[in-house]
Amino acid sequence: MRTPRTAAVLLAALALAAAGCSGSGGKDAEEKPDGGKGGGKPATTERLKIAMVTHSGEGDTFWDIVQRGAKDAAAKDNVEFLYAANKEGKEQAQLVQTYIDQDVDGIVVTLAKPEAVKDVVKKAVAAGIPVVTINSGGQFSQEVGALSHIGQDESVAGEAVGEELNARGKKKAVCVIHEQGNVSLEDRCAGVKKTFKGTVENLNVDGTNMPATTSSIEAKLQSGKDIDAVVTLGAPFAAASVQARQTAGSSAEIDTFDLNAEVVKRLKAKEVGFAVDQQPYLQGYLAIDELWLNKTNGNVIGGGKPVLTGPALVTEKDVPALEKLTADGTR
Repeated sequence: MRTPRTAAVLLAALALAAAGCSGSGGKDAEEKPDGGKGGGKPATTERLKIAMVTHSGEGDTFWDIVQRGAKDAAAKDNVEFLYAANKEGKEQAQLVQTYIDQDVDGIVVTLAKPEAVKDVVKKAVAAGIPVVTINSGGQFSQEVGALSHIGQDESVAGEAVGEELNARGKKKAVCVIHEQGNVSLEDRCAGVKKTFKGTVENLNVDGTNMPATTSSIEAKLQSGKDIDAVVTLGAPFAAASVQARQTAGSSAEIDTFDLNAEVVKRLKAKEVGFAVDQQPYLQGYLAIDELWLNKTNGNVIGGGKPVLTGPALVTEKDVPALEKLTADGTR
């Protein structure tokens, strides 16, 4: 696993922070009635209620991993964890308002479509509900009054992909955007374009319709025989691109953002060249832990600055270390 230098130092600090604030937590926390990994007991602090609202679409396994981290932290911290999602910004804002009305003790939220969500997040903060943003729209986190943002810098991640494509000798890439209007996905493709010495063309697809997505990628590869790289922005779309490549008779390399068991399987089979891991488990875990620590001890992870959980580039060489973890749903 290779980490771009811009993120390496912060990732090391993040690992220390996670170890320091999760002594009785861990991936088995939900299954063990006495708390988390190592047999520790849940926190004896007052019972808190913390909600997470994301922009996830149906069937996106990435958010299963985020929730796994959040639930493990909640089990450790004596927190009731609530979760809701909607890929549409307006509906996501309504979900946040619902949790404001419930007077929860903290809210975790994504800012993939910031213009639709910013006002209601500010409303939560004004009501005295602390907020942590994760995953998307980190550049808007301070503006809305969040304690901090936990995720990867999407522009930096995209730049790392562009540099890796250069190292692999690629000349023409397609960057597949599966959700139009998502600022983080746009930042990723812009980052690729910034550092890639070849040409990059964005391809917008309907990420909620996988057959249509596969057909769109197939058509692009059929019409562009010189395309030698396809960059997808979510793990489920890597498999769709592999299928599209086969049907189109293309030799383009498939590379992807994000990681799951299926991507690791395809890395092992050399059907995918590399993946960008932003460690979604950490995003969920640290967000809940930060709100609990803030409530019980006045802590702010990262001192209010963005806390980076990626990017790290993984290839088939990393498969042995990742197979069990992805199967367990924590990577």
